[in-house]
Amino acid sequence: MFEQERQLLERAGHRVIIFDRSNREVDAYRGVKRLILAQKAIWNQEAHRSFSRMLRAERPDVVHVHNFWVMISPSIFSACREEGVPVVQTLHNYRLLCPAGTFFRSGRICEECPQHGLWRSVQHACYRDSRAQTAAKAVMLAVHRYRQTWQREVDGNIVLTEFARKKFIDGGLAPEKIFIKPNFVYPDPLAGNGHAPRVEDGNYALFAGRLSPEKRVSTLLNAWTRLPRRIPLVIIGGGQQRDELEQEAIRENLNTVVFKGTLTREQTVAAIKRARFLIFSSEWYETFGLTMVEAFASGVPVICSRLGAMEEIVDDGRTGFHFTPGDGQDLAEKVDWAWRNPERMRLMGEEARREYESKYTAEKNYPRLMEIYQHAIASVASSSQPVTAPAIPVGEVK
Repeated sequence: MFEQERQLLERAGHRVIIFDRSNREVDAYRGVKRLILAQKAIWNQEAHRSFSRMLRAERPDVVHVHNFWVMISPSIFSACREEGVPVVQTLHNYRLLCPAGTFFRSGRICEECPQHGLWRSVQHACYRDSRAQTAAKAVMLAVHRYRQTWQREVDGNIVLTEFARKKFIDGGLAPEKIFIKPNFVYPDPLAGNGHAPRVEDGNYALFAGRLSPEKRVSTLLNAWTRLPRRIPLVIIGGGQQRDELEQEAIRENLNTVVFKGTLTREQTVAAIKRARFLIFSSEWYETFGLTMVEAFASGVPVICSRLGAMEEIVDDGRTGFHFTPGDGQDLAEKVDWAWRNPERMRLMGEEARREYESKYTAEKNYPRLMEIYQHAIASVASSSQPVTAPAIPVGEVK
C-alpha cells in the first residue's frame, strides 16, 4: 500500500520524497551489538539527524509515516515536530498497542497487553518467539507512551476500518486524531473489459494469503473434509505452514485441494477473477484484508470469519457470507450452499463490485487522503505549542 499511495499522489501531480531504511540492516547486529540495536529501535539518533537534514532541505508540506520499526525509530516524529512539519501515520497493524502487532498468541486472540501491561508480551515472547526482541519493542512503546510521542508529535492517524479505530481509541489514542481511510485496489481488475460484470460461475473456491497460524487455513481444510460434494479449492500463498498444510491435505485425501504457492499480484488477481468465491478464514483482528477488496473489484463474493475488520467489510448475505471463526462445520455449510447456488453468488458478486466502486477505488481514496493531510497541516498551523527537544535523549535510554 505504500507503493500504491506513492503512485496515487504522483499521478495527481504531487512530488513524493521517500525516506526508507531496510530491516535487513538488523543482520549486521549480532551478539553484544544487539543491545545497540535495541537502543536504536527506541531512539535512533542517526535517523533523527539525517531525517532532520532532509526536512530542512526539502521542506515538505506533510510527512506520511508507514513504518518506523526497527531501523528508523520514533525519533523521526520528534524531528518533524522540531522542524514544524505536520505528521500523518498509517496504522497498518496494532503495534502501538501490542508488541506482536496482531493481538494474536498461541492460536487465539490475545489482548493481555492493553489489559494488564506490556510486560505480558515479554513473558510470552510474542515478537518472533524472542523475549529479547519482544522486550525491545515493549520498552520502545513504554518510553514513547511516557514521552506522549503519539499524542504530541503525530497530527493524524490513519486506520483502515471502524473496528481498528475503536481499538486504538480504547488503547488511548485521541479520537479526534484518528481517521478512517481504507486501502484501495488499483488498477481496476475489470478495466480492460469495460468494467462489465463476469458472466461465468467460477471454477473453484479460492484462498489467497500467507500460510501462517493466524490465517487458519487448517480450518479451511477441516471444512473440506466435511463437505458432501467434491468442490475444487485453490490455495495461493507461501509461509511457514505450507508443508504442514499440504501434508494434512494428503492425509485427509483432499485431492480437489491444490496448493499453487506464491504467485505475483497479477497472477493472484487473475486467479481471483476465475473463482466462484474467495474464502478469508483468519482468526486474528485483520486490520483490513486487501485480498477481500481485490475480490470485490473482480466481482467475486467473499466468505469470511465473523471477526474484526472482515465482518465489517463483508456484508453478510449481500457481498458474501460470515462464518463462526474456527468452526469448520459452519464454514462447510456456507461453502456447500454457495456452490449449489451459483446464480445467487453471481448476484452477490455484482453487489461486491458495486461496493468496490463506492468505497475502494483510487478515485474515492485520493480525496480522503487529501482531507486528512489538510487536517494535519491546519492543526500544526494553528498550534501554539512550542517545539521542544526530545524528553529522553538517546544517551539516557537504558
